Amino acid sequence: MILKNVCFYNEVFEKEIADLRIENGIIDEIGVIDEPGRDMSGLTAFPGFVDIHIHGGNGGDFSDASEEAVDKISRYLAKCGVTSFCGTSMTLDNETLTKIVKCAKEYKGRESGAKLAGINLEGPFLSYAKKGAQNGAFVRAGTLQEFNQLFIESGELVKLITIAPEAFESEAFIKEASKKCVVAIGHTSANAEQAQKAIDFGITHATHLYNAMTGMTHREAGVVGTVMDNEKVMCELVCDGGHVCPAVVRNTFRILGENRVCVISDSMRGAGLGAGEFDLGGQKTYVYEGGKFAVLEDGTIAASITNVFDEFKNLLAFGVDFKSALKSCTINPAKAIGLQNKIGSIAPNKDADIIFVDEQMNIKEVYINGILA
Repeated sequence: MILKNVCFYNEVFEKEIADLRIENGIIDEIGVIDEPGRDMSGLTAFPGFVDIHIHGGNGGDFSDASEEAVDKISRYLAKCGVTSFCGTSMTLDNETLTKIVKCAKEYKGRESGAKLAGINLEGPFLSYAKKGAQNGAFVRAGTLQEFNQLFIESGELVKLITIAPEAFESEAFIKEASKKCVVAIGHTSANAEQAQKAIDFGITHATHLYNAMTGMTHREAGVVGTVMDNEKVMCELVCDGGHVCPAVVRNTFRILGENRVCVISDSMRGAGLGAGEFDLGGQKTYVYEGGKFAVLEDGTIAASITNVFDEFKNLLAFGVDFKSALKSCTINPAKAIGLQNKIGSIAPNKDADIIFVDEQMNIKEVYINGILA
């Protein structure tokens, strides 16, 4: 397939116009191609968006541990311009987590929409005090034995795991687990000293920055200030306008720059369905008419109901510069899970995952591995 006159953002995220040859799901050539093809004039091409932290959408939840549920998420994301995702589990018992990772292993390669890039284990080795919407009944101290078992059962699909480093003796855990996947700090009561030690041990990622972690003050950096101060740590950010206010979003990009923010949805099964009552990790959550996120019965923020493409448009409306916004939804999350050579940008030899939008930023077409979704 040849796409002609494509206005796109290239590998360094600068705009150019060229022809694209796509063969076997890969971008085979970019340049002037003296062959007929489909004229894409009037549209702009973005790399397919990447969501590395999503629990569900369209009625499906990754923790349902069923291929039907994961496929609901896959189909929903494709419509939203998200072409790769990491299905994210909740804090649950080991038997359920094992079913979840086994299901993902069996499902991968059979997607009908967005590609399952990996698994994100959000817990269960968290701080009870900062559990947020996670089920406290299943919060427990981390062990390498349980992590290794889940990693093996997943077919090594686990790309991320969130832990609270202060909640157990985590040094050996971080050092060993970080050899196999990204270890993230989150749902944590750690102070700055504890957070810095965890980073020194091998933590390179922060789960939904600001939410469920110690904040930064002028006398104590907390987790927020500590991860910001470490260049090797990438930070997730929920940009639905509710989890983090627009002024803080702008300041976060000013501090972290264009290469360290990973926009995530952190969405649950109610995403795309409107108001209603929905299960999340065995707990009731509610989406109210006009609400920006789901909440527990006591009003605790539970999860978002957004998607990364809508968050991208939010970023532009909030005043974040275009390049930073686009990278935070594409190449940055791809780098965070080590897949930047396959996804996250439009370049030769990478997967042909491309979104075409019109001047009003409406999605017109989505290609996944070169196939129109």
